Amino acid sequence: MRVIGIDPGLRNLGWGVIDVAGSRLTHVANGICHSDAGDGDLAARLLSLHAQLTEVLRAWAPEAAAVEHTFVNKDAVATLKLGQARGIALLVPAQFGLSVGEYAPNAVKKTVVGVGHAAKVQVDHMVKLHLPGVKVAGPDAADALAVAICHAHHVQSQGRLAAAVRAAE
Repeated sequence: MRVIGIDPGLRNLGWGVIDVAGSRLTHVANGICHSDAGDGDLAARLLSLHAQLTEVLRAWAPEAAAVEHTFVNKDAVATLKLGQARGIALLVPAQFGLSVGEYAPNAVKKTVVGVGHAAKVQVDHMVKLHLPGVKVAGPDAADALAVAICHAHHVQSQGRLAAAVRAAE
């Protein structure tokens, strides 16, 4: 199964694609979609993110997608704008017919690092341990790969649970 993880951001939207075969995870690609804040036109920035993410999904053909939940910070306007970028992160995979898993940042960190309040450097380090030889495009891409890893683990757990329930019937 090929999984894309997406770390929503209005300026930098991270993405990471992994292949999952049983318990084996393999890095496929990662990167960052950038929107220019120069003219401040929110609609143009969202359109740019949509076009870039569409190309990523077209190029790497994932079978599953996962997006990190946004956290609410003190700046309500910034939180709303981030929410709109998250909307793009949910919309594009849906346009490709993918169901989208959603995970809280603490759940991603707990799955990948083992601690729910891990620092970015710890997430980056553990992503590199899970995906040997990976060259990460930046912190946003590392976070996106962590989201993909988290989704892969949750899908595998759900599959094992469903198999156990079928066996018990």
